[in-house]
Amino acid sequence: MNFSLESLVILLIVAGICGAIGRAIAGYSHGGCLTSIALGFIGAVIGSWIAGKLDLPEIYAPRVGSSKFPIVWAIIGSALFVALLGLLTGRRRG
Repeated sequence: MNFSLESLVILLIVAGICGAIGRAIAGYSHGGCLTSIALGFIGAVIGSWIAGKLDLPEIYAPRVGSSKFPIVWAIIGSALFVALLGLLTGRRRG
């Protein structure tokens, strides 16, 4: 995969927004911009894998550079990942 600087910046912004939305859905407030970007990429992998296993179509996956980024599955995957982390770490609300 060859990314131009512009494509990489756009991809990081999109992943950050998807991760931030996933964090908000799951109720996770720790971390900042880098955490959101990482969660966006992790969510894209998890969400796409789940969608593939369930034979679900790509709902919205715009092309960034030479590849597609599954926005809806990234949001769903990051929310699931954050919720799973909350369960495993025993995070208390309060």
